[in-house]
Amino acid sequence: MREPNPLKLAPSILTADFGHLAEQIHAAESGGADYIHLDVMDGRFVPNITFGPMVVRAVRALTTLPLDVHLMIEDADPYLRDFIDAGADILTVHVEACRHLHRTVQMITQLGRKAGVSLNPGTSVEAVREILPFVDLVLVMSVNPGFGSQRFIETSTAKLRRMRRLMDELAPLADLEVDGGVDVHNIADVVQSGANVIVAGSAVFNSRAPIGENLARLRAAAVVE
Repeated sequence: MREPNPLKLAPSILTADFGHLAEQIHAAESGGADYIHLDVMDGRFVPNITFGPMVVRAVRALTTLPLDVHLMIEDADPYLRDFIDAGADILTVHVEACRHLHRTVQMITQLGRKAGVSLNPGTSVEAVREILPFVDLVLVMSVNPGFGSQRFIETSTAKLRRMRRLMDELAPLADLEVDGGVDVHNIADVVQSGANVIVAGSAVFNSRAPIGENLARLRAAAVVE
């Protein structure tokens, strides 16, 4: 039986305080984060606009952690090199937004970075079957993309189990990432369903507790007995 990939926590700066972004990223790094997750939105593929390569470059200067860059944008190909030059270590694109998905994934890997593919909540796991042998990561959205602090879609755990079974067949070494509404109350179910990279925004960056404490609580709650 395949050994599960190590658990990784990837705080999303989407819900961080951008007025104190350096301090918040440093707190996440010292608190045990494995990645820093950056959500790039274009106002076309999703109904929100966030930031581009310049912010990725600024974050790169603040941390040595891998930068997990999620491109929620249409026609990502012309911008891949810009994000890689800015410091992205992982680039994830959406199956729904890429006309020629294999070509896009191939471009990312040829540029020397890890390639991921993401699915919206309404997209079947079968949509990525043909691309799975070529990716390093699959990201299952557990909210509709575009905004932070949304509620976890409960059927996402069943979808994660289906995805993990398909990945065990076609991409056994790839990471399974989940993004949207994960907190201390559901992270154990999410991990038990097969996810090993956990994106967390408001569960990490909030006024209820320090960032390091929030990360420690998530990691402790993720333990599956």
